[in-house]
Amino acid sequence: MIRAYKSLMRPTVGQRVALGEMLRDHCSLYNGALQERRDAYRHVSKTSIKYGQQSAQLKDIRAFAPERQGRWSFSSQQATLRRLDKAFAAFFRRVKAGDTPGYPRFRGVNWFDTVDFPRDGDGCRWDSTPRDPATRVRLQGVGHVKVNQHRPVVGTVKTVSVKREGKRWYVILTAEQMQPEPLPQTGRVVGIDMGIASFLTTSNGEHVANPRHGRKAAAKLEAAQHALARFPRVRRDKRTANHRRAVQKVADLHRRVCRLRLDHAHKTALDLVREHDFIAHEDLKIRNMVKAPAPKPAPETSGGFLPNGAAAKAGLNHSINDAGWGVFLTILTSKAESAGREVIAVDPRNTSRTCPECGHVSAENRPTQEKFHCQSCGHSAHADTVGALNVLRAGLVRREAPPA
Repeated sequence: MIRAYKSLMRPTVGQRVALGEMLRDHCSLYNGALQERRDAYRHVSKTSIKYGQQSAQLKDIRAFAPERQGRWSFSSQQATLRRLDKAFAAFFRRVKAGDTPGYPRFRGVNWFDTVDFPRDGDGCRWDSTPRDPATRVRLQGVGHVKVNQHRPVVGTVKTVSVKREGKRWYVILTAEQMQPEPLPQTGRVVGIDMGIASFLTTSNGEHVANPRHGRKAAAKLEAAQHALARFPRVRRDKRTANHRRAVQKVADLHRRVCRLRLDHAHKTALDLVREHDFIAHEDLKIRNMVKAPAPKPAPETSGGFLPNGAAAKAGLNHSINDAGWGVFLTILTSKAESAGREVIAVDPRNTSRTCPECGHVSAENRPTQEKFHCQSCGHSAHADTVGALNVLRAGLVRREAPPA
């Protein structure tokens, strides 16, 4: 199995400058390759340029600009071109599927924050020797950068990535390792129902509170963003010290919210994995759930629109994004795989409207957000607990079903 490790780097002042130049030059390579593809399609009889053609030009590009492109790893530049090729592949896939295409865009230097090295030892080297108390990663053109290794890297390092987050630099490793020993069997199964009032509710009736990290930090974020908005928009190298501090404060607040959300997701998922052998959850289409409602044109008024509940839907979308369901479910699946547990996603339709006692399905069974009262048999319970019970039963049925 493949596992990722993310560690904080401690570059010197000179190394920090070199890392910034590495990002800038890879960003320039990405934008230049994108411009070449655009020009070829527009002006040369709609010719499409592929990754192989652009990769073959790297040798000449490095020789033409040795101080900009020639100092960096050839493999990392190929990885940047592959990133652009994947963006175009995703664009054409969305076009064929009838989705919103989203043509690949040029990247500003502030929006290009990652450089990938496809193989350890080719332009980079992860050095974690027991004799040296300080772990280092060697990067071509930068040098040996100290790393705060908070846990040992198990397995064989395959890829290395360097990422900038605000003023901090991180190294991300992917390591191939043997499948770990599964946790002891507990004989317990559970279904979970994701929500807003409670982060999740289990089929056992337990409620995990929603921490609402984004809402708690909203006042500080609003003040910091208002302070940042007072500065005029100028180039990055023309910003004053106060402007840079205002930008950094907003970034620090967002990073804190992100880390708190991740911490809550990891701890909640770990508790579920340790206590249950089988976990069923709703197969939520979060991207569709947070879409803005379509406008309703007014038939009597030219250019007018009817109320469509956009303001209320915006508040709900904000709460859904703040809960971080997608991140939690991804972490839950990963931890379950490592622990030898089974996780199944089931269709969420009518899970909160179906009576677990008699099977009656009706929208009237849920008169309020929290209350469930069956109109057929009179069964009453918490609506989220009912949803979790139905999710568990659907998951068990799906597990026992023969493969198609």
